Amino acid sequence: MTVLVEPLLIAWFGHDLKVDATTETPPHLEEKVPLVQVVRISGADDGFRLDRPLVDVDVFAATRLAAAQLADQARASLRRLRWHGVFGGAVVTDVATVTGPRWLPYDNTAVRRYGATYRLAVHPA
Repeated sequence: MTVLVEPLLIAWFGHDLKVDATTETPPHLEEKVPLVQVVRISGADDGFRLDRPLVDVDVFAATRLAAAQLADQARASLRRLRWHGVFGGAVVTDVATVTGPRWLPYDNTAVRRYGATYRLAVHPA
């Protein structure tokens, strides 16, 4: 059995940051910010229990400063998840920043986006 990392992180960010998180950006995103988007982009498991997903975490906010702050909060939140122990039936044993938070352009000019990429090590509790 493996852990589905996207639902795990969506639940964690909601719990820890008290912010909405999703895998898909909703219509009228400017009305839904602040928002965290979590997307597994790669990674492999050991065929038994340990999964090492590569995850993009994009944050959306009304201003560039708010987006930068939320991106930094999300990075700190992932570190807390590692030390939290069991959450959502999973154990996160490692979190590594692959690409730190950076500003990313977005088609909707009413929102600002920052994104980062992380590699996790996770297994079922």
